[in-house]
Amino acid sequence: MPLLPSLHHSSSRERNERVVRTDDKVAPRMTQRSLWTPLPQGSPAPCNRYRHACCAHRGDVYMLGGRDKMTLRDFWKYSVVRNDWSELDCSSEWAPEELEGHSMVSHQGILYIFGGLIDSAYTDWKIPLWLFDTEKEEWRYSQGQSRPSQPVPLNRKGHSAVVLGSAMYVYGGYIDIRGSSQELWKYEFDTGMWSLLSGVQGEQGPGPRHGHAAAAHQQAMYLYAGLSGLREQRDLWRWSQTNHTWSYIKTHSGPSKLVGHSMVLYRDSLLVFGGGDTHNSPVNALWRLDLTSTSHAWDKMAAVKGSGPPGKTHHCAVGLGPGFQPSSTSSTTASLAGSPRASPTPISKFRPFKNKLSPAPSPLLEGAIELQMLRPERGLKDYEEDLKEDPLSRSCLTFENQNAFQKHWDAEVSSDCSEESIEQHLPEAMLMIGGKPLLCGKASISVWQMAF
Repeated sequence: MPLLPSLHHSSSRERNERVVRTDDKVAPRMTQRSLWTPLPQGSPAPCNRYRHACCAHRGDVYMLGGRDKMTLRDFWKYSVVRNDWSELDCSSEWAPEELEGHSMVSHQGILYIFGGLIDSAYTDWKIPLWLFDTEKEEWRYSQGQSRPSQPVPLNRKGHSAVVLGSAMYVYGGYIDIRGSSQELWKYEFDTGMWSLLSGVQGEQGPGPRHGHAAAAHQQAMYLYAGLSGLREQRDLWRWSQTNHTWSYIKTHSGPSKLVGHSMVLYRDSLLVFGGGDTHNSPVNALWRLDLTSTSHAWDKMAAVKGSGPPGKTHHCAVGLGPGFQPSSTSSTTASLAGSPRASPTPISKFRPFKNKLSPAPSPLLEGAIELQMLRPERGLKDYEEDLKEDPLSRSCLTFENQNAFQKHWDAEVSSDCSEESIEQHLPEAMLMIGGKPLLCGKASISVWQMAF
């Protein structure tokens, strides 16, 4: 029987973060402990990998390519509701070749994959952009255009891509023998046009960068850490979509220099997980930065004793549920953007899972992709006792009647099956998928429940 993670919505409201001040310095406060537990995967399941790309759409997570012992060319869809994987076709003439270090974003039912090709003479003239229609489950022809007298983006790896409005913004990346790039490209979804917004040497901004992470909030893109040349960084930058300028944000405490980490937006906060100060020194720390706070101080989210996930680099982090969805009406970044703070828009429609749950078996499949799951707090003392007794026997839950649940879920969303409505029905959780080092013989999915 397929397994299902116990993703229950927490009714707790956002709490204001308190900052501990020591003289003129700001120290991070361990605000909330989180529980990570492995979730075994059934068959079929993708092999373990790193430098892959993932994104969420309508309650499913799509994963493409990456690397294990070699560069991969497989394409998978993970159903959060059913907790199972299905492999999608990647043999079409419009599908990409083997990819690693690429990006993938979702916009109105279409997945946009950029970069990641193995460098060759062939990549010098090809625009490395591919489109996948999630409704028809087929690849579309794509030949991105550029405005007159402007170049098109070259193939690259280790860049970032975010969605702002009706466009995708791609920053940096490693370009063959040219090294790190500081180009910022805009791709307009409606017209298929590319335009270079910045990238001149000496311009204010993050500079040449790859192995970094980026996230979108309001009308801005936030970029954190990564490699500048051969040096790891720990700086945070904001790019304004309104005036097309970069601004450096001075933060306090926070992660060390990182490369290969992930960053997602949860409501008005940036969440940074994993990475390392080198490619071979992964960490498992989770940090949070409230963009509405005037302190600009990072908070470290400590794991429950004995439940910490393994350190990972070049993994994927995907947010699910209403708190991870962009909203033009959410609170503004008063301290960072200089505008008054507005109250968050309340979630008016939410239906949590109500099905009866029972413990699931714990055997792990050899060679399957590593993922991990975090459940809401039942009581930290109870969880710590469980972990002492058997860390796997209580690591996940499953529905006693999978078919009954599926009918219930279908009925719940049949009257309103838009992408936005499905995301509103999902519990708030963060998936951490794959990453380096590869752990042989384990299959697990990482889900972290957000409850502030």
